[in-house]
Amino acid sequence: MTIITHTREAGTLIEGTAKGDGSNTILKAAGWHWSRNLGTWYVPHTRDSAARRHLINDTAEQLREAGFAVEVEINDTARPAATVEQDKAQRAGERAEALATRAVRRESAAEHAQQLARAADARLPEGGEPIKIGHHSENRHRNAIARANRATRRAIAADQEAKQAAEQADTAALATIRRYNPVTVANRLETLGADLRRAERQLNGHTRTLYKTGDTRYVEASEPAQGDYADRLQARIQELQDQISYWEGVRAEQIAAGMAGNYSPETINKGDQVKFRGSWYEVRRVNRKTVTIPSMVGGSWTDTVPYHELSGHQPKAF
Repeated sequence: MTIITHTREAGTLIEGTAKGDGSNTILKAAGWHWSRNLGTWYVPHTRDSAARRHLINDTAEQLREAGFAVEVEINDTARPAATVEQDKAQRAGERAEALATRAVRRESAAEHAQQLARAADARLPEGGEPIKIGHHSENRHRNAIARANRATRRAIAADQEAKQAAEQADTAALATIRRYNPVTVANRLETLGADLRRAERQLNGHTRTLYKTGDTRYVEASEPAQGDYADRLQARIQELQDQISYWEGVRAEQIAAGMAGNYSPETINKGDQVKFRGSWYEVRRVNRKTVTIPSMVGGSWTDTVPYHELSGHQPKAF
């Protein structure tokens, strides 16, 4: 029996396949990947995400058509945002540690390859002596040059691999820091808020004006969600509310610690100075979500900056 499972903690996995049974062709085509660590096939980026039901059902159908007996088990209950973030931070730390260890190994291998290359160069005739055609030393000389060239190429390749491994380790080490960057947190809250409003509209139904001609308004109406779809939307709304609550707490802590500013139309006025990306600008206009400032590249036009991206504020001097 082949079983496709999905949980928020583990993501989408499959059990009951075996090497050579033909399932790999179907799974690869459907977007599944093989994990040596897990010892099974999985769908990338499905941890703590809603089940991709179309992909799961399509995969199950294709496997059944190929003669497999398939069951599907989906538990789409979301985990608390705090738990999700804790697990992400732990996995990021483990990945950074593993990459740092690999970088050390690659650096050691690169040093060893450079030593071999220097040793191969040292065996060449001194002073760049040319090959003596027809001399008994010709073959030995050519072989020494070939060995030195191969050793040099291996040293260069090993050095490049070591540098790449070090860059990957540095990137992984900064993953959690970047995720909690104050601007990133504020942007995430904006996105989550938009997602929540969209889910609520889909659940409750909504209308929107497509266009207007004279006194006639052409409106598109969306009926409230029903049945299983409504249940999934309600679960999604609860998940989004939990995520918003978590990240609002993070942002409040950042504001209290002075890591982020709490700027808004209530705190900034026209003529004030605001700091953005290290430079100060005079506020030309105060908007609901942004401030208008002079062109950042010196043109005659203006630019707008979201309040949460400002890093400083000075009231207008009277």
